[in-house]
Amino acid sequence: MNKNYILVVFEGLLTEKIIFNNLKKYFLNENSNTIVYGFHCGEIYSLYNKLEKDEDLELFALLKEKLKDTNKELENIKRNQVSELYLFFDYDGHARSANDEKLKYMLQLFNDETSDYGKLYISYPMVEAIKHLKDNVDFKNTIEESKKIYKSIVAQNCNNNLQHLDKLTFDDWSFIINENSKKANFIVNNAFTFPTKIIEQLEIFDNQKTKYLDVANKVSVLSAFPIFLLDYYGVDKFKLTNRKKKIES
Repeated sequence: MNKNYILVVFEGLLTEKIIFNNLKKYFLNENSNTIVYGFHCGEIYSLYNKLEKDEDLELFALLKEKLKDTNKELENIKRNQVSELYLFFDYDGHARSANDEKLKYMLQLFNDETSDYGKLYISYPMVEAIKHLKDNVDFKNTIEESKKIYKSIVAQNCNNNLQHLDKLTFDDWSFIINENSKKANFIVNNAFTFPTKIIEQLEIFDNQKTKYLDVANKVSVLSAFPIFLLDYYGVDKFKLTNRKKKIES
């Protein structure tokens, strides 16, 4: 029997890997499939440009070629062995090739982890959004421009226990998931409450654009990773009443 894999592709080489390694201490342990990392080391828009040039280009083949230098394990993995494909990228509105229409197209195309294109998750404005939480600051109103200095802004505006992403505890993750889930609901449904159903990435983007980008050239800060977990397990797994123990299968 062929071994099955979950392929997780990151934009960056360092921070995303730290986050996901820590995440796996508390989640995804019930899945028998092997999780394999890939590092694209480029913005989502560069991936779009490659696909646009060749409509017949298979995403897995493209990724395999692109990722071969950062993970040799992928060399021996075939497409039919990948049961789920997830991609984590930044909004990166400050990038030279940034284009909202391109991103919307990607979110429409990359909307199913079991499909050839997988499922795309976007952090607004970038991956460091995961720790942009501070006591006595209403996360509902945390918005920022997409600029390189965002990393410095986050470092000065987050709780001390969130500074080191390799040391996040289960309680830290519960807090991060809860706040970001409520924030996603607020962005889409104007209610800063825990959602009652899954909120899709395209819904988030459309509302980011109409409520924040088009109005103030800013985004409402939101991390992709807690929204991924909300999708993966379903909203009932993360209601406050169920948070006293680790996620079980």
